[in-house]
Amino acid sequence: MNIVVCVKQVMDPDTPISAFIVDEAEKKVIPAQGIPPVVNGYCENAVEAALQIRDQQGEGTITILSLGTDFVMDVMKKPLSMGADKMILIQDESASNLDASGIVNILSAAINKIPDVDLVLCGQQASDWDNAHIPMGLAENLELPCITSALNIEHTEGKLIVQSALPDGYQTYEAPLQSLITVNNLFGEPRYPTLKGIMQASRKSPEIWSIDDLGISQSDLEPSIILTELKIPVSEGNCEIIEGEDDADSGRLLALKLREEKII
Repeated sequence: MNIVVCVKQVMDPDTPISAFIVDEAEKKVIPAQGIPPVVNGYCENAVEAALQIRDQQGEGTITILSLGTDFVMDVMKKPLSMGADKMILIQDESASNLDASGIVNILSAAINKIPDVDLVLCGQQASDWDNAHIPMGLAENLELPCITSALNIEHTEGKLIVQSALPDGYQTYEAPLQSLITVNNLFGEPRYPTLKGIMQASRKSPEIWSIDDLGISQSDLEPSIILTELKIPVSEGNCEIIEGEDDADSGRLLALKLREEKII
């Protein structure tokens, strides 16, 4: 069984607001100095799902696939140290200017280039933009059935039984093996890399592909949506202290002020 897991390198979600910088002219987020990126948390859940499926079957190959520009290898090798078998990094400077449709076209071409893929797993969404566009687009391009927000996946008798999270419970679906599934953080805590896994990952070199290796035309990379503005919103607040002779008088004055402002 061959599983491809799409993974994204993102800014650390715990980056303090004071270190968050936006270049409004270039419409880009500037990575915080001294704070390394991380593997997107939902993607780690997807890696854990792939590992559990392989554990159920007793065999299989898990390939990590990622698209980006400035990969930090110590970060990106975490899925390998967790137990994944291979890693393919599509490293290309033009990737920094792509919208969701361009990313989808590149990743789907890469998945088609990987031989004998049975199952594609993705994190439910990325913690940087939280759009969840990519998995849906991949399923469309690859013509695969798609189940979202999986909190449990079982492979039995050549098919998948998937529990999909709802706000107040879950739904259970049956799907063919060749599907695309997005994994929810309710799937469970991703396993910690063992010392043996870290040592094995250090000896593995990822395959590096460029966009040119995928035979994609320039028209496939043209943005469908144009980002016109990117900025950190300015938040302002005013506080007025209402004081009276005692608590009752303060409450009366507060009520009068709220009526004056037409709040009550």
